[in-house]
Amino acid sequence: MQSSRWGSDPRPVHPRRLDSWPAIANFNDPSPLSGIASDFLSTRFPYKRSLPHNATMDNALAQAEEGLLPDSLQVPVVDGPLSITDPTHAFDIGVEASPPQTHADLPGDASTHTSVSDASSLKRSKPHDEPDEGWQTVDNRSSKKSKKEKKEKKIPSPQSTNYPSITFNHNAKLQSKIALDSLRNLILYIFAEGPAPQWVAISQRPQFRKIVAIMVPGLEEAMFKQDVDFATYNDQPLNLDQKPRVLTSPDDYYPRLLKKNELPEILKDFADMFPHLWPVKTPGNEKFGHIRSPMGTILTAPIEKSKEEKSRRGVQAASEPKGWKDERTRITEFLTMPEDFQTNGYVLHPACVPAERRRHFQDPEGWVHTNVENFEDGDVPEEDIQQGSITAGREVLALDCEMCMTGPEEFSLTRISLVNWDGTVVLDELVKPDKPIIDYLTRFSGITEEMLAPVTTTLRDIQAKLLEILHPRTILVGHSLESDLNALQLTHPFIVDTSILFPHNRGPPLKNSLKFLSQRFLKREIQKGVAGHDSIEDAKACLDLVKQKCEKGKSWGNHEAQGENLFRRLTRTGKSYRANGGVEAKGGVRVGKTSAMVDWGDPMKGAGAASTFPIGCKSDEEVVEGIMRAVKGDPAGEEIPFGGVDFVFARFRELEAFQGWWNSKSDLLPPNLSEMSLEKCVQNLTERIKRIHDSLPPCTGFIVFSGSGDPREMARLQAMQAQFKKEYHAPGSDWDKLSIKWTDAEDQALKKAVSIARNGIGFIGVK
Repeated sequence: MQSSRWGSDPRPVHPRRLDSWPAIANFNDPSPLSGIASDFLSTRFPYKRSLPHNATMDNALAQAEEGLLPDSLQVPVVDGPLSITDPTHAFDIGVEASPPQTHADLPGDASTHTSVSDASSLKRSKPHDEPDEGWQTVDNRSSKKSKKEKKEKKIPSPQSTNYPSITFNHNAKLQSKIALDSLRNLILYIFAEGPAPQWVAISQRPQFRKIVAIMVPGLEEAMFKQDVDFATYNDQPLNLDQKPRVLTSPDDYYPRLLKKNELPEILKDFADMFPHLWPVKTPGNEKFGHIRSPMGTILTAPIEKSKEEKSRRGVQAASEPKGWKDERTRITEFLTMPEDFQTNGYVLHPACVPAERRRHFQDPEGWVHTNVENFEDGDVPEEDIQQGSITAGREVLALDCEMCMTGPEEFSLTRISLVNWDGTVVLDELVKPDKPIIDYLTRFSGITEEMLAPVTTTLRDIQAKLLEILHPRTILVGHSLESDLNALQLTHPFIVDTSILFPHNRGPPLKNSLKFLSQRFLKREIQKGVAGHDSIEDAKACLDLVKQKCEKGKSWGNHEAQGENLFRRLTRTGKSYRANGGVEAKGGVRVGKTSAMVDWGDPMKGAGAASTFPIGCKSDEEVVEGIMRAVKGDPAGEEIPFGGVDFVFARFRELEAFQGWWNSKSDLLPPNLSEMSLEKCVQNLTERIKRIHDSLPPCTGFIVFSGSGDPREMARLQAMQAQFKKEYHAPGSDWDKLSIKWTDAEDQALKKAVSIARNGIGFIGVK
């Protein structure tokens, strides 16, 4: 800002050199240059009176005293004419003039006075100024802070349009309940540029400072019914034909508006914290009778795909994750363990049966087993194994069979192929079933009636050959080998199954097809056309998949099913915006998001190990304290920096224990709540959630969800099914002697129980 005797003028002084014009114009000379000087002054000081075109030097000085120029402006007297080499150089508007050069026809004293003399300087002199050989630029621009020095934006007022919000998108045409994955993707969208949700509208995403997510197993939708009686809530037996714990809106998958006057007294605070109750579907499959882990689902982010991968169609070739390092592994590390045989439908070999039961062992009718007495018979002494060998001294044979149908749900062998480690075909024969064929399944098997017409080889002939080929050090490789071995009516204790080595990304009992695995991991097309499968081609594909697994290591092929830890994803790709990252974060920059896992027991044993600050607890009250500590940080930053972390995930478990939902396989024992009522337990939960909500800073996303519905009946039926499979697949089993008989009635009951267990609830809001 410039000062004068007329007061302060708010307009800034132009930054160009004001000390250049006296050296190039003589105001006593009535030449056109004096007009140029006048124009120069009028350009620099448009808000003052300009000089007349024919003004003299005396007039100029007189008018300067009246306020046209600063008081300290002193104009040098130049004797003699001035020579201008480039008259456009000094008057190039908009370009800062560079220091002039001394010309041969310019008097030496004039040049000296112009650049050095205090009397000729247009810059206001300072008390301690020293003569300077160079030029100085007068820059009176406002000394405002640069953009980088600006402070972070203030937190907007809740009434402001800049305040973040998560609201139900009334334009969304929901076709089903939102999945538990949707809550995880909501977190990723706000903090890590995940996919944008279509079921809610998110405004002012950059303004979110923190997100707190709390899992509350045991919390059910029926508890939010106005006339609910908590005293008798758990007294009624579970009726699989009804849904007594699910009270969604008529559309079944739209959120239910929370109204304080329509809620039980102990749950009214939820209406102050959240606008809606959301029905949430837990991932699972009624057909296969299972649900995925709610904790694993919410804390596992899907693998990111590059732009190239997204643009490609069809099955995409597998790529190594960032930082991947091959770990060469022996094939013996991938052998199917005896305890996994029955889970995957295999009939047990006597070597897999405990020693005390082998005396009474008997193969099922028509079945044979290879000549292996003990599981240890396959071991090869270390000195006999070639250094670096991945076969570990074993003979590896890939097996694949083709079948036809000889009855309802009855498959019989029509072709068998065996290929050794180097790809040589050991055995490839057609087999004629003992029973009449009702369907050759040519589109799959490639077998036709004409092909089998001259064949005389029977299943017994093939069994005899295999018993000669297979020995204790033989490993059979194949895809879903239980089907092939069932057709062969043969058992062998050393199996490597590619359907187990490369698990489905949605978990068991789903399995990847061999065609898919070949496309993804081998970049190979198999089973093409309508001529059916080629068993030799399929066997070689299995062999190559196992070789790749041995070269890459145990994690190869598993990382796709597991995804990426949510805490690790936020640390790696978390985004910050100008609202919480300063001006430099305008438009969003990638920064690591800090996190905390607050849970019962030791969070370091699970997914919480990847969080920045794992906090173990022994009660729900300690969980509350842990959340508040993670959000605010330690006062002096002893461990958690003051200001807290960006993302907090926590779990309350007292209601889960009271409801009987506690997983019996957990290493942690449930708390003793025998003296507590359900109403008191729910009341404590509400009060704790309310305390957490009140302690949160503004612009914090707040999510509470149950994870699943009632899993008790599902767990009971699953245990029954597992026991049935164990007894049924045991050698010499007799249906009449089974302790559990799994029929269609039990199967339908399990499907209904899974459907109930998949019905969870959630609440979403912004503090």
